[in-house]
Amino acid sequence: MMEVELTRFIPSFKFRKSTAIRAIMKDVHSNWVLQQLEGAHDGILDFKLDETSDPAQNLIRIRSLRNVGFDGRWHKLKISENFEITLENE
Repeated sequence: MMEVELTRFIPSFKFRKSTAIRAIMKDVHSNWVLQQLEGAHDGILDFKLDETSDPAQNLIRIRSLRNVGFDGRWHKLKISENFEITLENE
């Protein structure tokens, strides 16, 4: 499956000039699989639930983004009652 992913699916997004958002959960796949998938994509976003604070906080950061400068710090997400998600003002 990894060969199909790396040789067919991922290149097809670039060919069609489209953006794909894909989710990969840690500890489900081996580290080798994660490294292969992360290396093939143009950007990696990390999401995290911080349960050490009260109330718990949803966080996002850009871990990598090819050919673009970015802020790699964790940012708080605000989830409204209608499930709309925005960055919280700091």
